[in-house]
Amino acid sequence: MKLQVLYFAWLRERIGLGREDVITEAATVADLIAELRAREDRYDLAFSDMTAVRCAVDQTLMPLDTSLVGAREVAFFPPMTGG
Repeated sequence: MKLQVLYFAWLRERIGLGREDVITEAATVADLIAELRAREDRYDLAFSDMTAVRCAVDQTLMPLDTSLVGAREVAFFPPMTGG
């Protein structure tokens, strides 16, 4: 399947991209992360501490075990804070 993957904040800085189209066989967000980490060191570094990464699937915050069936977009970003 083809997904648009978005990276925000320091994830974008470490990977060097704000967005990319990814062809994947991943069943879940966690599987997608594993595929990305295996690509290159920059992805591995960006996703090395998953306690500091959140994700949204089709603009809805979701856990990493979320299925990607029917998904069109996955976004990764650091935890949000409010003030």
